[in-house]
Amino acid sequence: MIVGFDYGSANCSVGIWENEQVKLLPLSVDSNYLPSTLYAMDRELIAEAVYAGLPDKLKAEYSHLRSSQLMRAKQIRHELDLLPDEQVVFVGQSAIEAYLEMPEEGFYVRSPKSFLGATGLRPEQVALFEDIVTLMMMHVKQLLDQQLVAKGLPCATHAMIGRPVNFQGIGGEQSNQQAEAILTLAAKRAGFSDVGFLFEPLAAGMDFESTLVDAANVLVVDVGGGTTDCSLVKMGPDLMVAGQRDKDCLGHSGQRIGGNDLDIALAMQGFMPSFGSGSKMLDGKPMPSNLFWNAVAVNDISAQRDFYQLASKKLIEVLIKESQTPHMINRLLILQQNQMSFQLVRQAELAKIALTQAPQHQTYLDFIEDDFSVEVSVKQFEQAITPSLNKVSQLMQQAMTSVDIDGKRLNSPDIVYITGGTARSPAIYNQIANVYPDAKVVVGDHFGSVTAGLTRWAQQYFKVT
Repeated sequence: MIVGFDYGSANCSVGIWENEQVKLLPLSVDSNYLPSTLYAMDRELIAEAVYAGLPDKLKAEYSHLRSSQLMRAKQIRHELDLLPDEQVVFVGQSAIEAYLEMPEEGFYVRSPKSFLGATGLRPEQVALFEDIVTLMMMHVKQLLDQQLVAKGLPCATHAMIGRPVNFQGIGGEQSNQQAEAILTLAAKRAGFSDVGFLFEPLAAGMDFESTLVDAANVLVVDVGGGTTDCSLVKMGPDLMVAGQRDKDCLGHSGQRIGGNDLDIALAMQGFMPSFGSGSKMLDGKPMPSNLFWNAVAVNDISAQRDFYQLASKKLIEVLIKESQTPHMINRLLILQQNQMSFQLVRQAELAKIALTQAPQHQTYLDFIEDDFSVEVSVKQFEQAITPSLNKVSQLMQQAMTSVDIDGKRLNSPDIVYITGGTARSPAIYNQIANVYPDAKVVVGDHFGSVTAGLTRWAQQYFKVT
């Protein structure tokens, strides 16, 4: 069975081709989307869970590669007094719930795709992300196959997976190759026999193309959870049947700027002043800003590692004594000691969503201290995300820069097609629409466009190859 698989920064989704149309299959209760999160009672238990889910033919090789992790997993089970069949690793919404229940005790990762292709990863870190992605893909494939079998269809064997134009802002093609290699390995271990890749904005554009009556130059702007990708694509009903579309992709750009970055920016500007950011010490000097940034930079491994080190705890304790507002800095200490960065940024994400419907939003942070809340406004949000939105504008223009059609520079696309969950915000939509005011702006399915396009293209790709 051929499927389209959007392994997204914020959510995962899969689609099949049924009755000559795309059908997304539910991966969560009452939802076609599975949050891209994982929680384990201990990180060593992830390898154990991967091993348990592997087909027998792959277990010997994996056991050799992860022998030390598997040995430590046995020790961890004994130390935590876990039963042999007790669930210790959670994916999706259950991972979020497990983390919120015991944030300081386990290992939690949100948006692992955001880390793929990161430079400077040690071999053991690459191996960890291989296992995280594998386990998530195993979970998705299990849910997928159960539904396919119930429909009387064969299990999924071929997957067309979406990928950003660039996984990271730095690292170039080497980063892209590393990330694609991790996704390929994970998909094979999860049980897919064949895997293909397609740029996510192109996938989103292919779904939109099915609605066009005439040919058009379409700038697809995909603002996802972890990346923003732009592709200028020549589209039209006569082009949909082509076996190869490379020549129709006129320009690309992409960078690791997405909803996660906006959540972090809002947490930094909207929440962290209540934790002491921008406050003064007794001698009048400002608080060290890097400490507060590290506290919310949940998509930066180094920043989070620094924030949770003993040295940061000791520094915060010193700052409490030297601060003009020690009660605020004490909140930062609570955040650090209980490893609540993800909880805090999650509240920023919910505030971001709420601000699409209201000018202000009261965010309750009573997991830090009783009756603690912070009000954030649309104006604050717009100020916080301005640097990121300027980068989105630059990416749009970059995708257009080198495009020449019939010897003439194309100054504006015919249509700007906006997709991706982050594009729901009016502030983001307005910024995008203002870059090319003469173009028609179309807002697509914020979450399903990429999956639908991947599913459509998969039918042609795997039949041709």
